[in-house]
Amino acid sequence: MLAIFLKTLPFFGLIGLGWAAGRARLFPAEATAALTKFVFYFALSAMLFRFTATLPLEQLFDPAFFAAYLSGSALVWGLGFAVARARRRPLAEAAMEAHTAMTGNTGFLGVPMLVVLLGPQAAGPVLMVLSADMIVFSTLITAVITGARHGRIAVWPILLGILKNPMIVSMAAGLAWAGLHLPMPAPLAEFLTLLGAAATPGALFAIGASLAGKSAERAGPALWLSAAKLFVHPLAVGGAALLFHVEPFAAGVMVAAAALPVAGNVYILAAHYAVAPQRVSTAILISTAASILTIPGVIAWITR
Repeated sequence: MLAIFLKTLPFFGLIGLGWAAGRARLFPAEATAALTKFVFYFALSAMLFRFTATLPLEQLFDPAFFAAYLSGSALVWGLGFAVARARRRPLAEAAMEAHTAMTGNTGFLGVPMLVVLLGPQAAGPVLMVLSADMIVFSTLITAVITGARHGRIAVWPILLGILKNPMIVSMAAGLAWAGLHLPMPAPLAEFLTLLGAAATPGALFAIGASLAGKSAERAGPALWLSAAKLFVHPLAVGGAALLFHVEPFAAGVMVAAAALPVAGNVYILAAHYAVAPQRVSTAILISTAASILTIPGVIAWITR
């Protein structure tokens, strides 16, 4: 446990450094936004394309894995939705809380950290989790909120949002490259490796800097959402992995990915739609701080 904690400490150290720079105003909100865009559109996209273009397709699509992750995550989504409705929250708020309870920071934290900690073979399972979160559950939350507001589901904005997401586009391009069995020229491979190497420190620093501007409000619901994300979600997908007989290593990576804190892009959605942004912001703050201790515990458990 101590060895795993020490391995994860540099990752959270980068988050802490970003937070300190943001609090000291050495890295203002404008700089954080610019760094986030660089990571999102360039560095992380290069890393994702390189992974998907060079991995065998069977490592990027496992029906049992997808079924297990979607089932376990849907269970947590439904639980979060039911708890919010029991508190008499409106439909859009209930959906946002449900989305918060099961959407982890797989892109900015999971891809860089889990591949380093668990080895290159973790890339395929992590990318499957990322694909499910972005395509299935991001579509679901958008459909519920637009449906609640307009009385109908607007298909075009949902499709446009998917097509504008560089992580989805880069993974789709990588899958096409792998499917066509195209060779990876050495200069292109070196370019992608060099650019992708900026994803890990850039993403972690950006996470910390973005947290510096968030305030903790509505702690009660946020504590529940953080607990659901850090504990209930990994337990749910772990149980589903057993039911669907997912290969043990892939199941372990799935559980580790589910144990990640609430994703920052959930706040972007909440702010965009003006649906419980402070509640989501507080859940991100609490879950990220708590994950310094919970993630090493989960990784130590699955690696046994």
